[in-house]
Amino acid sequence: MGIEIERKFLVDHNKWQQIAKPEGTHYRQGYLLNDDHRTIRVRITDKQGYITLKGATNGISRKEFEYKIPVEEGKEILDGFAISEVEKIRYRITFAGKLWEVDEFLSKNAGLIMAEIELYDENEPFEKPDWITNEVSDDERYYNSNLSVKPFSSWQ
Repeated sequence: MGIEIERKFLVDHNKWQQIAKPEGTHYRQGYLLNDDHRTIRVRITDKQGYITLKGATNGISRKEFEYKIPVEEGKEILDGFAISEVEKIRYRITFAGKLWEVDEFLSKNAGLIMAEIELYDENEPFEKPDWITNEVSDDERYYNSNLSVKPFSSWQ
């Protein structure tokens, strides 16, 4: 059984713009099923597709199963079956021995920059880069699945 243990943080826009970063990867991801207890997501880049099944979140953990699929099939699934989508540019940055995935959201979520770190244990210590601000792990508005139906631009 796959378990994802993930913490999410907002990013300071000014500090983020000043750091050197690797080339980002464009992601298009759509949801085939999206409720409080589970999601089924298809994600594509220009090189690879993925289908991911996620269970309900318990703290910062949840069941997760991810499988590679051909990118062309991923596009067909997104175009024919997705009920909602998000687009983003993802940057992968290693800091203090940990991989941070930083997403700059596009379209209706433009202006939102969020960083995620996956851990092996919920209590695992880690250092935060200085461009990290508030933790939003417990705020369901920041789940990508929720951003796909209630985008950042619609928040009051």
